[in-house]
Amino acid sequence: MTINSKAVEFGLDTFGDLAFDDTTGQRLSYAASLRNIVAEGQLADASGIDVIALGEHHREEYSISSPDTVLAALAMVTKRIKLGTGVTVLSSDDPVRVYERFATVDALSNGRAQIMLGRGSFTESFPLFGYDLQDYEALFEEKTALFSELRKGTPLTWEGKLTQSLQQAEVFPKIEGHQLDTYVGVGGTPESIIRAVRYGFPVMLAIIGGEPARFAPYVDLYKKAAQQLGQPILPVGMHSHGVIADTDEEAYEIGWHYIKKSMDKIGLDRGWPAMSKERFDFEVEHGSYYVGSPETVAQKIARMMPQVGVERFDLVYGTGGQLQKDRFRTIELYGTKVIPRVKELLQVGGQHG
Repeated sequence: MTINSKAVEFGLDTFGDLAFDDTTGQRLSYAASLRNIVAEGQLADASGIDVIALGEHHREEYSISSPDTVLAALAMVTKRIKLGTGVTVLSSDDPVRVYERFATVDALSNGRAQIMLGRGSFTESFPLFGYDLQDYEALFEEKTALFSELRKGTPLTWEGKLTQSLQQAEVFPKIEGHQLDTYVGVGGTPESIIRAVRYGFPVMLAIIGGEPARFAPYVDLYKKAAQQLGQPILPVGMHSHGVIADTDEEAYEIGWHYIKKSMDKIGLDRGWPAMSKERFDFEVEHGSYYVGSPETVAQKIARMMPQVGVERFDLVYGTGGQLQKDRFRTIELYGTKVIPRVKELLQVGGQHG
């Protein structure tokens, strides 16, 4: 699939995994982790990365439960990078409050706020905030519809079933000159793609395992649905886990230790088997892990983006925690080495393809 190499965008995502101290090997405190994530965002900004997206989790191994608060801190210490989420769990939040918080970040950052709406791959937030998991699908549908209306910035009358009802309500602060930059994060269902198209949102595909090319039909579906529904064809992106180091061997060692640990922990909750060496090797060679030296990772990204048909690629860094120095190294190499090389490779591929 041909993509416009001049329109491509590169992001960096973190779920806020608690890192480990470089010297002691001990897990950092939540406070130290959050301060370091701000430092990571500053490095991403300085390294030329287009977007940083922070996940929202309410679990013991992650430090970010309130991404917009961290983004507000980043707004004050960065200059050009877009400040986003990956994802904001809209289903278990109040769309009006979410909109207000991100309108605030948008003001603080001079228009650099970006929100990615999602249902959430974990469900801890539902009982935590008093929502019924039986309403999982209906909550996201209704709240996405309400959020779509809020983005218009005009007085809103709304009749809610699972949300509040509003009568000519005004929401502040106002965003002037543009609408809040909004994506929808999708795990891979046709219904989710169609919903995003219906509300005119670009899509980010979470590709965390298997061959990325199998997601190409979702990109085709997005484009066909947009044409049929009279909606603009907006960018589709993908995010996947990765580790970048000076050598393939060093990156592999970090990835095998920490990505495996993270996936095995999630697997305990979901009934997945522990990750085998064979499975990890497959993901590195042919699947959805971008692990290696800058050249190795760049070659794979440049190969996979056209296969899937996406114009944005986000690298999920710090999976499983990792030593703080290795997280910084991944960010620096991604911004200064990998991204320029991918752009170069995509231009060459485009000329010959």
